[in-house]
Amino acid sequence: MTTNKIYWEELGAWAEMATFAPEGKVEETHIMVHVEPRGELFEGQMNRIYEAEERIYGLDALSEAKVVFKRYFLSDSTNQQPLMRDEQDCAVSFIQQPPLDGSKIAVWIYLQKGTDVSNRNGMTVAEHNGYQHLWKMGLHDINGDSAQQTESLLVGYEQELKNFNATLAGNCIRTWFFVRDVDTQYAGMVKARRENFIEQGLTENTHYIASTGIGGLPADTRALVQLGTYAITGFEPAQQRYLYAPSHLNPTYEYGVTFERGTLMEYGDRCHVFISGTASINNKGEVMHIGNIVKQTERMWENVEKLLEEAGTTYDDVMQIIVYLRDTADYSTVKALFDKRFPDKPIVITLAPVCRPTWLIEMECIAVSSNSNDKYREF
Repeated sequence: MTTNKIYWEELGAWAEMATFAPEGKVEETHIMVHVEPRGELFEGQMNRIYEAEERIYGLDALSEAKVVFKRYFLSDSTNQQPLMRDEQDCAVSFIQQPPLDGSKIAVWIYLQKGTDVSNRNGMTVAEHNGYQHLWKMGLHDINGDSAQQTESLLVGYEQELKNFNATLAGNCIRTWFFVRDVDTQYAGMVKARRENFIEQGLTENTHYIASTGIGGLPADTRALVQLGTYAITGFEPAQQRYLYAPSHLNPTYEYGVTFERGTLMEYGDRCHVFISGTASINNKGEVMHIGNIVKQTERMWENVEKLLEEAGTTYDDVMQIIVYLRDTADYSTVKALFDKRFPDKPIVITLAPVCRPTWLIEMECIAVSSNSNDKYREF
């Protein structure tokens, strides 16, 4: 993996890039794009983000790459999303999780070179070597409470998967649940997800799905939950493995929630590791270091490190990091910590309350490492 940072001074924008590019094989790139605030209205910052994107796509190294997925982090989704482009060529997510660098917008971009990317049956499909990678973002409902909306979203998504001969239990690898007013609405989402999962055969005796459940505001003020998903078809069950790190973490069902701490997907030429939203917790399900943002950050890092180790990877293999903070006043402290430990990683730090009030910080990440296993097809 290689990392690179590009700064366009006149544009007041920069891109943090990580690329996994094995010779003659599919290349993957994760990018975080940021802009300086410069006292501008949203439209000005938005246009600078779009200009930075165009410059990125024009780079020689990415000239043949295709955008698979983008997530825009906005400071006011209700007023800002209607001003943004309606993009159909890739999966796009908009969520109000303000970047804490003072800007109104940032974007995470995921590109692939060597795959076919299309929009099919409402899904973004990246297809290569017998695998279909299915991305669906921005799912939301406007009727009922958070439990009813969550149930509606999951049932609807399960129906969409049938178009690809896929199921939630058999093919979904990663989910994101963005919850409006997470302190009061999260419990309803958790309840509905648990009940739906039981119907789908997802239990403590089978498996769950790697996930982040976090504070985030959809653009439609009636929507209490927004769902993002990633699924794969064409793989063998043995290619998927779940991560537990029992020395540091306990199974989530022990405290009433239903997600995997992390998931490993093994291909013939590489491994993908999806680390769920992870906070400062021990293997009894207890919050560690209440009120101490530095200690919580360090314990969070340690937990993620143990999950990565279980997958046979390290932080060196991590290609992107999203950090969620409850308190804006902690930003400078947390940024300094991350800048020191991960100076070259694509990172965005956002305002997004974690699901327990005493958790001050949470992070998620994706790692990619080289592999050689002729039992499985290459990515």
